Amino acid sequence: MQTIELQHPVTVAGEEIKRLTLRRPKVKDQLAADKGSGGNADKEVRLFANLCEVAPAVIEELDLADYRQVQEVYSGFLS
Repeated sequence: MQTIELQHPVTVAGEEIKRLTLRRPKVKDQLAADKGSGGNADKEVRLFANLCEVAPAVIEELDLADYRQVQEVYSGFLS
């Protein structure tokens, strides 16, 4: 698991999110993300939401700089 301190906290459903904790992905996480509709970006949002144990709306509200941090941590898990 790795915690990401958000440079730009988000508020979703009245809750301010200042950090996300991303857990290591498993095959079942990828399969679950792939089952939904939408393009690759939608699937990635669902995957990251699952790994961070937050609603997809939280990932969707992230500043792009913070989203990039999530992508980098995820990529690090794969190497």
